[in-house]
Amino acid sequence: MDTPGLGTTPAQGGGKAPRKRSSREQARLAAVAVIAVIATAFAVLNLREVKVNYILGTGHAPLIIVIAASLAAGLALGLLAGRRGRKG
Repeated sequence: MDTPGLGTTPAQGGGKAPRKRSSREQARLAAVAVIAVIATAFAVLNLREVKVNYILGTGHAPLIIVIAASLAAGLALGLLAGRRGRKG
């Protein structure tokens, strides 16, 4: 019992041949790969512990976590400010 499309090649009647990516898709994929490599290197290079001063105390966290949390908070505030500006 053979299910069409699963584990068969186009020559065996399993469906369409895989389409080739356009040069634009290839460039986008390459850019994403480069950004992923840079982000990974950035994370690995920023693993040391840093002192973090909170409103009610202090603590220690890896620098990459502090950077990521700051980025996430900034993005969230930016999105909220952008939505509020469009409504009013």
